[in-house]
Parts: sequence; structure tokens; C-alpha cells
Amino acid sequence: MIKPVADRILIKMVENEETTKSGIILSGGAKEKPQIAKVIEVGPGAHNPEGKEIKMFIKKGDKVIVSKYSGTEVKYEGEDYLIVRQDDVLATIE
Repeated sequence: MIKPVADRILIKMVENEETTKSGIILSGGAKEKPQIAKVIEVGPGAHNPEGKEIKMFIKKGDKVIVSKYSGTEVKYEGEDYLIVRQDDVLATIE
């Protein structure tokens, strides 16, 4: 299993549905990159340049919204993941 270091988070993007809530079917070109992801693993935290601790407020299993085009794509055991910094998380979904 991949274990992120410092303030990084391993996420798996959640696929967008093919139809909208109103029933409109979206073509492949009309769909945007999904921004909702499930947190798979979380790093232990880090220290900023001033020595202050960066605590992790994101937990394994959380659903989050991340910045578009952020992170590093990783393929591991046939699955696609993304490693992002905690700062790239815009919100959690409850």
C-alpha cells in the first residue's frame, strides 16, 4: 500500500455520473474532470519552515473536493490514484 509522507494525502477520484440530476446525458467531451475524491491514506503531518507543526485534519475515508489539476497521478496495482497536499483540499463532504 502507498503511505503518503508529510502533509500529503492519497486520494481516489470518484467518477462523475453519465447523466445529470434532470436526466440529461452528458457526452464524453462535455464532462469536466471530477473534483470529488475519497481519501485512501493520510500522511503523518509536517512542519512549516518556521518549525510550526502542520496537523492533518483530513482523515482516511473522508470524501473531499480538491483543486482542479492538483497533485501527482500515480498508478499502483492497476488502480489510478492522486497524491495531493492537504492545502489542495478545498472542502470535505459530509
